[in-house]
Amino acid sequence: MPRNRTALVLLLPAAILMAGLTLYPLGRSLALSFFVTEYGFDGARFVGLLNYERLFSDRFFLRAIRNTVSFTLLATLGELALGLGLALLVNRGFRGRKALIPVLVAPFILSTMVVTAIWSAWFHYDFGYLNNLLRAVGLEGVEWLSSPRIALYSLVLVDIWQTTPLVFLILLAGLQSIDPALYEAARLDGAGRGRILWTITLPLLLPHLMLAALLRSIDSFKIFDKVYALTGGGPGQATETLSMFLFRQGFRFQEMGAASATAMVMVAIAAVLAGVYAAMILRGGKEG
Repeated sequence: MPRNRTALVLLLPAAILMAGLTLYPLGRSLALSFFVTEYGFDGARFVGLLNYERLFSDRFFLRAIRNTVSFTLLATLGELALGLGLALLVNRGFRGRKALIPVLVAPFILSTMVVTAIWSAWFHYDFGYLNNLLRAVGLEGVEWLSSPRIALYSLVLVDIWQTTPLVFLILLAGLQSIDPALYEAARLDGAGRGRILWTITLPLLLPHLMLAALLRSIDSFKIFDKVYALTGGGPGQATETLSMFLFRQGFRFQEMGAASATAMVMVAIAAVLAGVYAAMILRGGKEG
């Protein structure tokens, strides 16, 4: 018991700091979401759930939800698929493997501003690398960031390029933790590569896949920096996500109550996502 008390005392400063950095801002945002105010509680007018009612009747907010969900699904699924393919390839072992891994991880090391600067140049309609490549093979250039139909997919492409390395590293670590004896036993039983992949590799890799999906879906859900740097939420509201909508409400229109309500909706959705993934990971661990 004394040892436990000592541990609690040592953890108390960190717990207080974490509470101050997380619980207080969340509590203040929750409280502000019930008021109409430009800043804080000075001069604020209590309106109850009116901010939430206005949000869910606002077509721009509903469009932001749709854009955010689409971006999250496309980016997460793309990163999982590409990361898994790269992890399976690198895990096989070949000459130059050690030199290839740093190259694959490099985009993740770059800051988002550097990444968006690179892709902004590549996406340029007249002089961009991608359109020059298309024109070289006789195709028309694409309005990557200025077309309402394509702009969101362009942001997904940038996110996949930058953050697939994280998924790759998580899955590669998972693959290397699998006992090679299982593969040897399967080969002795006459199992081919496809059967080994479906019956051994993927089931044992499932917790790592779920962890990667959790990290990437929550991070993709709150996407802001790439949208702000590349499109600003445009053209129109074609790429406006919930984070971008919150930014406009709070810092451009000075409607802190609506911005706080948007933040609470985002917290609720992220909590549901985290709960679902955590339950799946724990269930997989128990079954294992």
